[in-house]
Amino acid sequence: MKNSRCSEEHPTALDNKTMRNMKYLSELYHFSKDVISHLILFYGDEVESCLWALKRPNSRYSVRVNTIKIDPNEFVSALEEKGVEVERHPEIPEALFMKVEGPFHIPETEKRVVADKFSAESVLQGAHLYAPGIIKCTGLRRGDTVTIVDEEDQAVGVGKVEMGETEILTYRQGLAVRVTHPRYRVPSVLEAEEFKQGLIYNQSFPAIVASQVLGPQPGETIVDMCAAPGGKTGHIAQLMQNKGQIIAVDRNAEKVKKLNETLARLGVENVKFLCHDARYLDVDLPSLKPDRVLVDPPCSSIGFRPTLFDYTTNEEISALARYQRQFLMVASRIVKPKGIIVYCTCTLTVEENEKVVESVIEKTKLEIMEQEFFYGSPGSLELLPEAGLMQRFYPDQHDCPGFFIAKLRKT
Repeated sequence: MKNSRCSEEHPTALDNKTMRNMKYLSELYHFSKDVISHLILFYGDEVESCLWALKRPNSRYSVRVNTIKIDPNEFVSALEEKGVEVERHPEIPEALFMKVEGPFHIPETEKRVVADKFSAESVLQGAHLYAPGIIKCTGLRRGDTVTIVDEEDQAVGVGKVEMGETEILTYRQGLAVRVTHPRYRVPSVLEAEEFKQGLIYNQSFPAIVASQVLGPQPGETIVDMCAAPGGKTGHIAQLMQNKGQIIAVDRNAEKVKKLNETLARLGVENVKFLCHDARYLDVDLPSLKPDRVLVDPPCSSIGFRPTLFDYTTNEEISALARYQRQFLMVASRIVKPKGIIVYCTCTLTVEENEKVVESVIEKTKLEIMEQEFFYGSPGSLELLPEAGLMQRFYPDQHDCPGFFIAKLRKT
């Protein structure tokens, strides 16, 4: 952890020098001053190290071997026979890492194409640019070489135009720019045959750790309160050896449909899908008493990598924290006595992490537990004594997305 001390003062209570530095960093890195103020609480003068890391992908791309379909040793041997280099985690056999190449030089071109945030971040990592992701283009012709930039005019790659401007803006579908010079090259896992067969799933290492911390056992009943897109649900199923029952909840019907398709590809058979607002499970399903509950609610995602820009406000962060507390409160009501809850997010703010946990345990019979799988840094000790049992992953220190995990038990 870069700075073990964490001020409890509100982010606006900063001195003039810090405020001037925030303005400079905000303009340089294209992050809001509100986001930077939250990061300063942990990083202090070293906040730029975190911002620098957030704008880049990890040096390693992590995937999870689906042990429902294949043994990790067998899978790694098959990859090595193909000449694919992988690194294995010494204690979590299903966690594999592949090298990310770059950064590469991006040559100058005369023409530019502006891509939306999601598409630009994908191009940065080696993906091609499709027509729906283009915001602006002028005078493009097939065969042109263009620079792809994001909405802040940050160059992410260079490529060859596959369709003219009229086609792009009229039909809004198909491959528009074939990228030839990305800033980084991330392994194309989603296009791999092993992915299509359900042998692997692309998942960040902290997300893999979160399911291990939950510790699901064969025969138990598990509730995944915010299950889409299904990565943790699938991991929980393989840890349970497809035995017992997982109730996968999401209130968006389209997401539930895709969740179903994902888990079918992975060979998961012990899941019951529930299209429902998980904040009302205790009221609408009073007989539901699971052994364990995973709470992975929507968050500000200030931890996602790579992030080209982020203008999240304090108001948005506070609203998300209130939303997250609702999920965790309901989890505390439905889990059986001595049952386990894991609360996790992919953000770095104290307000959405330690403070959510602190607020809920003050009102419930939950206690913070030690985590057997601990590879990050302790939480903020100044907020509550047990915060050292919580786990934080920092982008610059742990070479992964920013992430937070708390393990709780109902007394």
